Amino acid sequence: MKQRVYLTFSEQTVREPIIWKLSREFDVVTNIRTAEVKESMGLVGLELEGKVEVIESALAWLVGQGVHVEPIEQNVIEG
Repeated sequence: MKQRVYLTFSEQTVREPIIWKLSREFDVVTNIRTAEVKESMGLVGLELEGKVEVIESALAWLVGQGVHVEPIEQNVIEG
């Protein structure tokens, strides 16, 4: 399964290697689709690929790290 999400990083989390840690902690493939990172915040469009339950656990972990997670609606044509 693939799931795309927007991750919003605060000033406290933007300097942490959270996506790297995510890929080490969970059996998911991460693909950064877009990113804008500044001193005080970051916005990343991230695609996760893996088993449904692992992706759900990974997203919950991100929230626990202080990252705001928002699903990206997929276009029907895009799949």
